[in-house]
Amino acid sequence: MIASLMMYARPELDVAHASFWQCLRAACATRGIEAPEKLAQSAGEFAVWEDPTLVLSQTCGMPYRTRLRDKVQLVLTPDYGLDGCPPGYYRSALVVRAQDPRRHLHDFADATLAYNMRHSQSGFAALYAHAERLGFWFTRRTESGGHACSARMVAQGAADIAAIDAQTWRLLQRYEPWAAQLRVLDYTAPTPGLPYITGTAQDRAQIAQAVREGFSALSAQNKALLDLRGFVDIPQSSYLAVPNPPQSACA
Repeated sequence: MIASLMMYARPELDVAHASFWQCLRAACATRGIEAPEKLAQSAGEFAVWEDPTLVLSQTCGMPYRTRLRDKVQLVLTPDYGLDGCPPGYYRSALVVRAQDPRRHLHDFADATLAYNMRHSQSGFAALYAHAERLGFWFTRRTESGGHACSARMVAQGAADIAAIDAQTWRLLQRYEPWAAQLRVLDYTAPTPGLPYITGTAQDRAQIAQAVREGFSALSAQNKALLDLRGFVDIPQSSYLAVPNPPQSACA
């Protein structure tokens, strides 16, 4: 069996995530649900998400729509209290260098986009939908492998713009001094946030109750560190209604 909460993992949050997992694990135990002693935070994303023994993890909306929908169950979606978003929803901050004189997204049509992964809702799909409404898509793109890497590339001048998950952007501003070299050009439209998932062999309702109970047991300090406000039950239909970019956008 395996569990991971890797999506917003940072060294500064390791203790808080470990504490949260112990609260979740205790809540699982009271319901007779076996759970691993520790989180597999360094394991590959799809290796965790597609593991048939998955107890709990957090995924992104786009891989859920395109690859995981029949392999996992949605549990609950964490609410990070993000500005401009309904509870449980998030959006992307379009970040550029603070000194870049361009003021509108269409001014960046010929710029270099840094994106984390092609299967990312916040780093790729949300920006595609945003730019499509303006009648263009970036022809100069570079895949960075992670949101922090994308933002750092912009700060260092290796790229001009990146779409960063709003919760990740909050953490970068909190912990990375170089984030002060960036500014937000615009935000994408809110979409359902990164959901907690479990394997198809698990009792989804019991796992959801364990998540709520575990959250209640977590200290106020660790809730604040993780920016957790609570959990929302967002239906599958809301996730599947978000459009995927066409294959041509990924070429």
